[in-house]
Order: sequence, then structure tokens, then C-alpha cells
Amino acid sequence: MGSPPRSRIELVRGDITEQSVDAIVNAANSSLLGGGGVDGAIHRKGGPSVLEACRALRAGHYGGGLPTGQAVATTAGELPARWVIHTVGPVYSAAEDRSALLASCYVESLRVARELGAESVAFPAISTGVYRWPMDDAARIAADAIRTARPSVPDIRLVLFDDAALTAFRTAFDTP
Repeated sequence: MGSPPRSRIELVRGDITEQSVDAIVNAANSSLLGGGGVDGAIHRKGGPSVLEACRALRAGHYGGGLPTGQAVATTAGELPARWVIHTVGPVYSAAEDRSALLASCYVESLRVARELGAESVAFPAISTGVYRWPMDDAARIAADAIRTARPSVPDIRLVLFDDAALTAFRTAFDTP
């Protein structure tokens, strides 16, 4: 049996809520009920159906919230995608190595995307906003996790909000 086809990885500067892909990854908080940054933007642009789907998850299996490093999908509502894959990144700590949890966000999101049959997925820079993960380190962890996951999602896009993030991810993925 041969190895799975390689995914095409694209790094772009932009707004993740404007990406026309099968699945958009949300850097969610554990409540799944919206928040700031990427999470707030996805909930605002996705409209009430995203929040309704998240409330349904909270009423069921995720009553205590979504654990850090795990991922779950909902409708994308009014976003130009079919699904939102919510994942909870770890808060950065200089005293405790939480890099495995951050890597798990990428691996688990790709697993969910594969299970959904997604052909394309867009990621933000998970944990680099209010969770204060240093951008260069977060980019390295993302690159290692995506490469190690051997994803079967054909198109993977990392959507970075500013030039500094784009530069950090280009360095980590070794792309011009």
C-alpha cells in the first residue's frame, strides 16, 4: 500500500472568515460559545446557526466544554465554508511545556476534516492571540504537527492576520 497523496500547503495573509474552503478552523475557547479574536469573528460572520450548533454540543457530549487540544465540527452558517472545526489551543506558559497540546489542535482538526470528507481546510495561527503563544514557536509547532499528521486533506491553507505572522510561518514551513 502506497503513502497517501501529499497535501498542498498554502500560506496567505488574510481574514480567515473570508476563505472559501470546505472547513475553517476556529481557535475557540473551551465554552464553544464565542469570544474574542478569531473565535469572535467566526461567530459574528457565521451567524446564529454556528452559535446554535455550539450550544447543542454543550447540551450533549461537551457539557463541560471542549477540552484543550481536541476538535469538533459544526455548520459554518453564513461563512463561505461548509463546516467550522472548533479547536481549543493552550494558553502559553513559560513554566510548563504545552506544545503537545498545541500540536494536537492541528492534528485533531485535520482528523475531523478528513472524517467530514473536506477537500480544503483553513487554519489560523492557533493560540497566538490572547493565549500569548510566541509566533515563531507556534509556527514551528504547526509546521511539525501538519507534516507529522500526514494529512489526507488535499488543500491546507494557513491564514495569517499580519505580515509578522506570515513571515514566521513561511520560515517554519520553509517557503518563500
